[in-house]
Order: sequence, then C-alpha cells, then structure tokens
Amino acid sequence: MVTDRERELLSWIEENPMMSQQELADRAGITRSSVSVHISNLMKKGMIQGKGYVVQKRPYAVVVGGVNMDIAGYASGEVVPHDSNPGRVEHTAGGVGRNEAHGMRLLGLDVKLVTAFGDDLYAEKLRQNCRDLGIDVKDAITVVNAATSTYLSVVDHRGDPVVGISSMDIYEHLTPALLAQRMGVINRAHTCVVDTNLTEDALRFLADNCRVPLFAETISVAKAHKLRGILDRIDTLKADRLEVQLLLGREPDEKADVEVTARQLLDRGVRHVYITLSSGAYCADETGAWRLPGYPAEVVNKTGARDSFMAALVWARMRGMDLRESACAGLAAAGICTAGEPVVNEELSEQYMLEVMQGTRKITASKTRYFL
Repeated sequence: MVTDRERELLSWIEENPMMSQQELADRAGITRSSVSVHISNLMKKGMIQGKGYVVQKRPYAVVVGGVNMDIAGYASGEVVPHDSNPGRVEHTAGGVGRNEAHGMRLLGLDVKLVTAFGDDLYAEKLRQNCRDLGIDVKDAITVVNAATSTYLSVVDHRGDPVVGISSMDIYEHLTPALLAQRMGVINRAHTCVVDTNLTEDALRFLADNCRVPLFAETISVAKAHKLRGILDRIDTLKADRLEVQLLLGREPDEKADVEVTARQLLDRGVRHVYITLSSGAYCADETGAWRLPGYPAEVVNKTGARDSFMAALVWARMRGMDLRESACAGLAAAGICTAGEPVVNEELSEQYMLEVMQGTRKITASKTRYFL
C-alpha cells in the first residue's frame, strides 16, 4: 500500500520529475536518506520508473479471459428437479474475465480486457457494457460467424448456484499467435490475470512469454487441470479446496488438509496461494500462512464472489499489500459481492472494502439490480 508520505512525495515528483532527493527532503522536512528509502519503495510498487523519476501515472492490469452473456434463472424456492420452477430469468453481462475487470474498475483500477466476442447482438451489448464501465476492450477480437459466449445458470432461493451450462467454444480463437500480437500491451501492464476459459495452449504461451506477475483463476473443477503444467510460472493462484486437489493430480477431497495442499503448491513453484473455503480462506507464501474467516454478510447471490475476490487481490498487489492484507481484501470484496443481486455488486468500492477490512463497517444486503 502507498503510504501518505509516499503519496506526498509522488505528487511533488509529478509536478517536477527532475526534483532532487535533497530538494524533496527539504520540502518534506525529512532526511535525504529517508527520501531515498521512499523512492525505492515507490519504484518497487511500480509508481515511478528509473532515474529522473519517470512517473507511471496510471498503471493498469490486463485480464485475458472470458466475457459471457449470463442467463440466470432465480428460483423462488427450493429447486425441484425435472419440473418447472417459479422464479425470474435475467440477462446480465458476465464471464470470469469481464467480472474480474468490472470489480477492478469499481475498485478504481485501470484495466484492459483481452477476450473474444462473436458478431451477434449479445456481442454488441457486452462491448457497450465494457465501454460504459471504463474497461478497455480495444485489444479484444471479434470472431465472424461465431456466437458470443453464453452461460446459463439456475440459482436457488438461498443464492447458491444449482447448475450451470456454458457455451464457450469461441475462446479457442484466442490462440498463441493472436496473443503474441498483444504481448506488448500485456507486458507493459502491472499485472496479467488469466482464467481457464482459455485453452491449455494459450495459457502455456502466456506463462512462457508474460514478463509481469501472472495471476490465475481456476474457475471450476472441470477446467482447473489446464493450469497443471504451468504452476511454476504462476505468481498468484486462486482456487477452491476441490480445484487445488485436481491441480495436484488427485481426486477432489473436501477433507484434504488445506495446509499441506498449499505447501505442495508452493513447492511446485506457485508464489502466492489463496484457497477459498466454505467460510473464509487459507493463504500461503514463503513468508507465512494464515487461515482467515470470512466477513459476515447476508447471502443474496454467490455467483460472482470468487471473481470479486480476484479483483481485490490485484487491487491489493498494486497497492503493495502483503499476503494477509491481500486475503482480507479478497474476503471483504467477496462478502460485499454476495450481499448484492448482480454477479458483481455495483456497491463495491475501495472505501467500502477498506472500511470492512478495518472493522468500521458491516456488509449489508443490497437489492441493487443490473441487467441488460
């Protein structure tokens, strides 16, 4: 996290990039050696670059992943199999990559989304949705005569997804050759986030060529295996308890020791591990490990909680937070998300999340609805 003193020095550097460390020290009323430490920290956090204090005014994140039209059926009561269930049906902008980018925008980050659109009506609605949110989609592709990715889900009256069906073949068009044309944009970013909607070839290409921290989201038990061959190049991995078992080549087991599992992932080269549990999360890296409870929240819809968690992890990294602080941010964002009806709760904000993390604000249910 950027400190108040660092923000002060950064504002003066923006005014005059050639200001010397002694001039900064005199203006701040501190020693030149203290200024040197602050400058070094700002460089590590990506806020300034090299000699002469070239200011990186707006660092950005890149998300390479899915954007879908989500068609969700919300049952009024218990879902009865093989029968018609009363409720409502809504069309909303979704997709793991888009949801993560949406969360990052709500948290005040600049973000570019590399994805694939079809050439249908859904594509136009989703592109406009991204533009309205401030998500840069100039590097996305349009696949002629292809259907935009669609995700159909049924959610019970408790907000729990009961079943989902995905139609996402379009992401096969995000090939290594296409991604190679976008590596300049990706490698100028602060962080690159990928999800397993991509093919294994695409994920391997990004792992081999990405020069910035690579964050990966497993998405589901069915797709988690795609990351197995690139674990040693993943900076930050977020998965649930069952998905990490698959990554280690085992049958999913809810009773598996999460501490042992996390250690094995670190041994295979992952630098930061975040495993979401039924309540809370377990995080680990070489500096330590913590099991953290979730923040109390009324559950309205859990569908996008994991995507908001990942958005908060990126936000935390871009602010220089450590492993535990980052996990707390993820849990706070996920809690805020579950308290709203949309897949990404529009009430999520940096201030709201910080207040939850600091214990000065509780997560309250929101009925704000957003759909296309």
